[in-house]
Amino acid sequence: MRDLPQGPAPSYGEAVETEHRLSRRAVLSGASAFALLGIAGCSTTDGMPALELDNTTTGSVPPMRPSISVDKNITSPDVMYASLTDGGFNLPAVPYLKVKPEFRRQIVVDPTGEAPGTIVVHLNERKLYLVQPGGDAIRYGVGIGKDGFRWSGRANIQYGREWPTWTPPPEMIVRKPELVQWKGGQPGGLTNPLGARALYIFQNGRDTGYRIHGSPEWWSIGQAVSSGCVRLINQDIIDLYSRVSKKNPVVVV
Repeated sequence: MRDLPQGPAPSYGEAVETEHRLSRRAVLSGASAFALLGIAGCSTTDGMPALELDNTTTGSVPPMRPSISVDKNITSPDVMYASLTDGGFNLPAVPYLKVKPEFRRQIVVDPTGEAPGTIVVHLNERKLYLVQPGGDAIRYGVGIGKDGFRWSGRANIQYGREWPTWTPPPEMIVRKPELVQWKGGQPGGLTNPLGARALYIFQNGRDTGYRIHGSPEWWSIGQAVSSGCVRLINQDIIDLYSRVSKKNPVVVV
């Protein structure tokens, strides 16, 4: 607080005028502060981690949240997408500057309304959310299936595999005869289409044939190029895989 100036005590009239000036200054200062808060509330952050706010006008003021959660594994992109050795394979670093910030792993306010532990894939957004307790979600960028190859609905993760074997389905071999060499399965590895991890989606006890998996083709994230599966950057699927367990609900919309 600034010290008041020293000097003779003001007369009654001077005191009233001084009080009026101070009160007016306080009102103006308060108005400026509220204006700044209004500007801050409409901004978004693409940093790591980031708190993203919905800019949709609803006519009401959203409730204030004290903070988003902190996770040591969600830090700066040069750390999250650095090279690493996993399962005997040396995963190369991802040139994350070539990946749009919105598709990099980050913590956001949960937009899904689903229960904690639910995996929600928004196909149009090309984003996957893992709902957290307390109103947050971990968001990952994904690649999705081409038109005519997509699946949507509610299901569960039945099981997962590290560095899984990939077996192309017969209909894919018909479309791409060169894949016949992997009819018996392609062993896990850096060039395997399933990447470093795969989560297998079952509905009502039956295999849907769709997976949430990694991909060595980091540049495909945000695009619709797969045969229907949901693909993540390998470093991201390793992170997601470490957070889920058997029977996690999956919602694809």
